[in-house]
Amino acid sequence: MIDNSGLFRKLLDDGNIRIHDSPIFHEALTPLPPAFSFDRIKGMLLGVAIGDALGAPTEGLEAHDRYLKYGTVHDYIPYIQSVGMPIGVPTDDTQLTFWTLEQLIQDNGLMPDNLARSFCRRRIIGLGSTVHEFICNYKDKYKAWYVCGSDSLGNGALMRISPLLLPYLANPHVSLYADTAIDGMMTHNSYASNATCVAFIHILWQLLSMTSVPQPSWWHETYCRLAKEMEGEASYQPPALPGSYRGPLWQYVEMKVMDALRRDLTTAEFSSELGYGFDLFVTVPSVLYILARYAHNAEEAITRAVNDTVDNDSAGAIVGAAVGALHGPGGLPGKWIEGLTGRTHGSDDGRVFKLILLANKKFWTKLGTK
Repeated sequence: MIDNSGLFRKLLDDGNIRIHDSPIFHEALTPLPPAFSFDRIKGMLLGVAIGDALGAPTEGLEAHDRYLKYGTVHDYIPYIQSVGMPIGVPTDDTQLTFWTLEQLIQDNGLMPDNLARSFCRRRIIGLGSTVHEFICNYKDKYKAWYVCGSDSLGNGALMRISPLLLPYLANPHVSLYADTAIDGMMTHNSYASNATCVAFIHILWQLLSMTSVPQPSWWHETYCRLAKEMEGEASYQPPALPGSYRGPLWQYVEMKVMDALRRDLTTAEFSSELGYGFDLFVTVPSVLYILARYAHNAEEAITRAVNDTVDNDSAGAIVGAAVGALHGPGGLPGKWIEGLTGRTHGSDDGRVFKLILLANKKFWTKLGTK
C-alpha cells in the first residue's frame, strides 16, 4: 500500500488542490467486517460497467424524449459503438474506471504520475472537455500532473473513483481519502468535485459493510455532512439553471433532495426540475435521490438512472457502483452481466472481468482472505 497522506498535505499547503482540510483526512478508516466478501467489490465494479453500457446509446436525451423513442430501457440497445448489436460496450466511464484499476494493480496503490500517463495512452470514447484539457496539459504541454486539472463542475472524476478502495480492503488506512482527492484533482480540480469524490468514496466504503439498506435520508445526509466540511462556502451557479442559485454544491444538493423527498417526486420529475445538464449540480442530486428511492432494488435503481437522467451513462455508472457495493453481483440481472463485452478499449473483450480477477488476487485473496 502507498501512503499518499504526505503528498496530499503538500498539495494542500502549496495551494495546488482545491479542497478544505477536514477530520475525514485524519480519522482512522473503519475496517471491513469479518464476513466481508470480495463479491461486493465485484458487484461495485460490474455496476459501473453495466450502468455505463446501458445508458450510453441514449445519452443526452431527456427522460420524456427517451421514453417516446425507446420505451423504458431495460437492456442493451444496438447503436453505432456496438456495431448494431444489443451488447454492452464501454464509454469513458468504464474506461477510466478500469484503467484506474489496472494502474492500481500494477503499482500496488495510487501513483498519480503513472495514472495520469495511463489516461493519455489510449483513445477515450465520449471524451469530455475537461479530461481533454487535462490530456492537452499533461501530454502536449508537458505540465506536471498536479497542475493539469481545471476548476471544473463536470462529473468526470466522480464516475471513475470506485477502484481506489481496493488497496485498502485488507489494510484500512486514512490515505484512502487522500488518494481520492488526488485522483480527482488531476482532471477536475474544483472544490465541488474534490469534495464530492471524497464524500462518495466514504459512502462506498460504508456500503461494503452494510447488511441492510440505509434509510432514504442517509444518502444525502451523509454526503452533505462530509462535503460541507471539504467544499466549504465555495460559490457556484448550476450551469443548467443559471441565476436560480449561487452557493456551494452541498447546500444545493441538501435543498433539492430534501424537497424532492418531501414532495415524493418521481425520479423523472426530479430530473426535469434539475434541468438539462451533465454537471455535478445535476448528477449528484439525481444520483442521491435515485438511491434514496431505489437502493433496495439494484436493478430498478440502475434502470431509473438510465431512463430518468440526461447524462444517463454516468448516472448509471455511479448508481451502479453504489448498489453493486451494497448488493454484490447477485443483485444485478444475469442478462446484464452476460451481455457485457467487458471491453475497456478496442476489442479487448473480457478485460473488465480479467481485471476484477487480478484485483481479487492482488488486494484480497493473496492476503489470506476470501
